[in-house]
Parts: sequence; C-alpha cells; structure tokens
Amino acid sequence: MRITFVLFLFFIYTIKAQQKPVETIYFDFDKYNLTTEQENVVANFIKNIDTSKVESIQIYGYCDDRGTDDYNFRLSLNRVNTIQELLLLSGFNQSKIVILEGKGRIILRPDTVENLHETRSRNRRVDLIVVKRNSFGKGIYTSFKDDLKIGDKIFLDNLLFDIGSAKLTASAKKILDKIATVLQTHRNIKFEIRGHVCCTPDIYSDGIDRDTKERRLSWNRAKTVFHYLISKKISKSRMTYLGCGNKYPLGKGDKLDRRVEFVITKT
Repeated sequence: MRITFVLFLFFIYTIKAQQKPVETIYFDFDKYNLTTEQENVVANFIKNIDTSKVESIQIYGYCDDRGTDDYNFRLSLNRVNTIQELLLLSGFNQSKIVILEGKGRIILRPDTVENLHETRSRNRRVDLIVVKRNSFGKGIYTSFKDDLKIGDKIFLDNLLFDIGSAKLTASAKKILDKIATVLQTHRNIKFEIRGHVCCTPDIYSDGIDRDTKERRLSWNRAKTVFHYLISKKISKSRMTYLGCGNKYPLGKGDKLDRRVEFVITKT
C-alpha cells in the first residue's frame, strides 16, 4: 500500500536513561507540502504535548535516493521548514526549536533492494524529536540555580558556536551577559568552562579553529568564554577553562555538540 503523508509515533529513543519520542512525517515523492488532514494531525500532536516539560525540539528532513545531492538537500530542508511553520502556527515556541536540518538523500543499502518502493517511501520523511526537560541526566542543569553543588554541570542550549569557529555569536553573548549578572550576585560560585566540538574524524581528538588553523577548537571556545566573562567583571580567580574536544557528545545532533558547559568547582 502506497504511503502518502502518514504521521505516526515511530520510535522511542533513549538518551542517558531518558526517553525522547520521535514523530515521523512521511512525504510523497518530490513533495514538501502537507494535506489539510495531515496538518491537523501535526496540530493535534502539538496540542497534546505538555510544553512546560519540553526542553527543546529538533527537526530533521530526508529524501529518497533519487535526484542530485543539491536538489535533495533543498527538498529535505523545505520539508523541515514546512513542519516548522506548522508547529509555529499551532502555537509552539520558536525558541525551543534548536535544530532545523535538511539531511538530503538516504543512500540505499544492498539489503533494502527487495523492498525498494517501501524503503524509498520511508526515506521521504521528517523526524521530529522532542527532548524533555531534565533529560540531560542527574546533576546537569539548563540554568544557574540557587542550590548548585560541586560537580553540577550547566548546559545552555543557546550557548553554541558556528562550525569551525570559536567566535561568540550574538545570541551567545546575550546568554553570557545574563550569566555574568547571575554570577555577580552569587560571588561564592567558582567553575570550570568546558569547550566541546562536533563533526571531528575519530582519528582526531579536537577540531581545527578556522581562524587560527590550530587543532584546539574546543580549547579556544572555552578560552573565548573565559575572556568574555572577564570583560563583564567576573574575576578570573573564579574560573578555569578546559578543552574537551569530541570526547563528550550529547547524542542530540551536531549543533548541540558545538557548545560550552560550566562545571561547578566551589559554591
């Protein structure tokens, strides 16, 4: 039976002993628009979500193996944008959408040739991943709290970097400005700034900073945050910094691995 714009709960994935549901939306060949019926299904999906428990949402688009790479990347991104627009129209908070990525075509494996039509139908899709609050594990927080303990980590999903860059984005600076204000009222807190990278081949432990040409990208990201906080009157005696390279991926997409975290060393 031909699959046309079918949406259903596809898999339950596990991240650090927590679950994140994935909604999968299947598209017809060479299309990125949805029928009215399927728009209603997506709207109902959003309506049934307790958004107060949603940390973030990730949207990934795919195509089947037919067509050129460039065309399929555009088509997969158009599918992603279609779903994003529908989520926003249904009242979903845009700030919670942290990843929008068109992945392009999915190359067929030899063992899928017998079910070619079904396989291609399933590859024409968008995966919509919802990450629930507090899904980062025990002792990992998404804001500076009043009751932090030594060893706690603070992960801020807007404190991210562009690929190959250690320069702060405008949104990252806004986040750091807020952090500086909090730190100025909690003067006993000391912490380590840890930089991370994504997308690095396994033979390397760190990424290349495209500006300095050094393979110390994670270090440079941590150092950039260190010096920015100093410029905001946070004493350098309260801070250290460390580059962690690619050793600690979150498993939630490349974007969130281009990050800096804070680890509490004294309260």
